[in-house]
Amino acid sequence: QQTNVFAFRKVGIFDRIAAIHARGGGASLSSSSSSSSSSLPLSSSSTNKITTTQRLLAGGASRCLAQMVLYPVDALRTLAQTRDGRTLADVGATALVRGCTTTSIFALFMGSIQFTIFGMCRDRFGPLVASAAGAAGSCLVSVPQEVIKQRLVTGVYSSFREAVPTIYKTEGILGFYSSWRPTMARNVPFVMATFVAMDFMKRKRLESNGGSSSSSGDYTEKKELSLLENAAIGMSAALAAGLLTQPVDVVKTRMMTQAASNQIPYKSAFDCVGTIVKNEGFFTLYSGLKQRAVYMCGLWGITFSLNSKFQQAMTKE
Repeated sequence: QQTNVFAFRKVGIFDRIAAIHARGGGASLSSSSSSSSSSLPLSSSSTNKITTTQRLLAGGASRCLAQMVLYPVDALRTLAQTRDGRTLADVGATALVRGCTTTSIFALFMGSIQFTIFGMCRDRFGPLVASAAGAAGSCLVSVPQEVIKQRLVTGVYSSFREAVPTIYKTEGILGFYSSWRPTMARNVPFVMATFVAMDFMKRKRLESNGGSSSSSGDYTEKKELSLLENAAIGMSAALAAGLLTQPVDVVKTRMMTQAASNQIPYKSAFDCVGTIVKNEGFFTLYSGLKQRAVYMCGLWGITFSLNSKFQQAMTKE
C-alpha cells in the first residue's frame, strides 16, 4: 500500500519507478497491493496519452475557430492603432470581416504548431522554454497572416485574392515577412507569459479540486477542469500578457500598415517608437488596448477551453 503513495508525490525518478511498478502489479507486489493500486486515480497523461497528431488537430481547430469568432474585434484593434487614425467610416463596415475566413485558415496551422511544440517540450524543458519555442515556431505562419490581415482591414487591398499575388509580385516572398522582428518581439513574450500563466493557474486549480501535479507537468486529477474554468484561466493569462506586450503590438501594426498612410515611412522599429513618442506621446503606444484586451481575452479563453475539450474527446476511451 505504501508503494502506491509514491505515484502521487512530486519528488523524482524513484517516485516514477514506484508508480509504474505499482500500476503494473510487478512480481514483487502482492495481489492485494495490485488491487489497491488500480483503485487509485492516475494522471490523465498516463491513462490516455495524447499523440502528436491529436495535439495538431486540437490546437489548430481551437485557435482557428476562436479567431474566426473574434475577427471583427481584432479589426477594430488594427484600425485604432493605425498612424492616420482610420475608422470604419474610412474603410467601410465590410473591413470587420474582410479576409476573415481565408486568414483564419492560417490560425489552423498556427495553433497546431503552438500547442504541439508546447505539449512536446513542456515535460522536458519546462513551460517557459516550451512556450518560447512554440511562439517562435508559429511565427512562420503568424507573420504572413498578420501582414495580409492588417492590410485587408486598413483597405490597402480589397480581397485576399488581390493581396497575396500583389505582395508577392511587388515585394517577393520576404514581403509576407515584413516587420517580422517586432512581430516576434510581441509574440514570443506574449505567448510565453500566456502559456506559463495558464500552466501555473491550471496546476493550482487542479490541486484545489483535490488533485496534484507531478514534476513533469502531468496532472493527477479527481476531476477535469470545466469549460468555464478553462475559459477563465485562458482569459486571465492573456490579459496579463497583453498588458506587457501592448507597445510592441502598436509598433508591429504601424510597421505592417505603412502602405495605408501618406506620411513618411518609419525606417525601423526603433524609429517607429521614437517618432510615436515624439509626435504623438508615450501613451499612443497603448492605443487599441481596450479592443486588444477584449480580443485576446476572448481568443485565448475560447482557445484553451476548446483545446482542452478536443483533447479530452480524442483521448477518451
